[in-house]
Amino acid sequence: MVSKFLYNLFLLLYSIGIRVSSVWNPKAKKWLSGRRNISETINLQCPAQGALGTGGQTIWMHCASLGEFEQGRPLLEELRKNASAGSTEKLKIVLTFFSPSGYEVMKDYSGADHVFYLPMDSKENAKKFLKAVDPALVLWVKYEYWYYYLSEIKQRQIPAILVSGIFRPGQPFFAWYGSIWKKMLETFTQFFVQNTASKQLLASLGFTENVQVNGDTRFDRVLEIAANFKHVPGIESFCGNSPVIVAGSTWDEDEIELLHFVKVNPHIKFIIASHDISAARLADVKAAFTDSVFYSELVNKEGIENTSLQSGEQRSTFNEQLPHVLIIDNMGMLSRLYQYATVTYVGGGFGADGVHNVLEAAVYGKPVVFGPEYVKFNEAVELLRAGGAVSVDGPVSLEKVLHKLLTDDEARKNTGDAARLFVLKNGGATRSIMQYIQEKRLLTN
Repeated sequence: MVSKFLYNLFLLLYSIGIRVSSVWNPKAKKWLSGRRNISETINLQCPAQGALGTGGQTIWMHCASLGEFEQGRPLLEELRKNASAGSTEKLKIVLTFFSPSGYEVMKDYSGADHVFYLPMDSKENAKKFLKAVDPALVLWVKYEYWYYYLSEIKQRQIPAILVSGIFRPGQPFFAWYGSIWKKMLETFTQFFVQNTASKQLLASLGFTENVQVNGDTRFDRVLEIAANFKHVPGIESFCGNSPVIVAGSTWDEDEIELLHFVKVNPHIKFIIASHDISAARLADVKAAFTDSVFYSELVNKEGIENTSLQSGEQRSTFNEQLPHVLIIDNMGMLSRLYQYATVTYVGGGFGADGVHNVLEAAVYGKPVVFGPEYVKFNEAVELLRAGGAVSVDGPVSLEKVLHKLLTDDEARKNTGDAARLFVLKNGGATRSIMQYIQEKRLLTN
């Protein structure tokens, strides 16, 4: 089979490529070191009877990276909550990641009983993993399909659900060489997809009875974050009474686009959270934005922890003494930082990978601005259609849009209101998946 040969060739080339690039690439190095003796680690933590030992059930959720985890998280936590309430007995959760950017951030996540790197796809690894974990239910988030794992799941007749799936015509499933990818899809008991276009594409492959359009579980996640918002120490003091632009998940290309606007507007406070917080990357950001301070430096200033309790006059005085650019040098804070923005900018849209999570900003009712590479991301496309976002194609249009949103109160309010309403209208995907699991009694002994 040509497609299987191509798939195995891809696995071989990927393995060689990751080993070569690990010499200079820290992410590739973590990918390799994290998988050293991984099968033995899994076997030690999950005995042959399954992750429970005996007398219970295990859910295995696989996520490519951190973004996919944020999609799967609301469902995982709802399942855990149900288990705590007694609707399922002795439920255990195994969470796996393919990418270091997911595993390294979430390896201590308390919502799962075990968090692992997924061993590289192979027939042997798949058999070992499924024997050790022995899941009663598999949750596969959005994409990243591994043939040998999915084949073993199907052979063992384990119910498998695709969460927040998204399909596009250019994917291998719909290509001449796509027979092995189509075979992977045959594993899934149920597809929950984000849009009608995905449902239609699956129908073209013969998947019609087990496909449901229910949106994106990330809407539920950001609504939960906003509902439980906690203030970030020092941010109010940094912002003072100035207009604020929060630029999240930025890449080098985004910062190049922003740089001139930042330099000519010292009266505006900018909070920049790079997608990569390695020391080298942060040093580059600080060198580019010369009038800047790291967040760690800000909170170490004497008395900063208590500035949120100080008077408006005290905060204003403190604010005037600070640089006008704050560089975030930690992970996990961005989803709360957007609350402080007058206008938000979401990075990634000037690179090939495309725009990052626009919902984290939109949920707070803030106008969202991003670059031209967004068409692969349904939530960004729909947010634009709803009037809650603006896409820009270069520094000139970026500066024009930012100036408009910062100076035109009505335009800013209308765009922000549209963003918030868009998120509110699209919640509920988690609930419909939970209903399916309960109706089909997938976790009932």
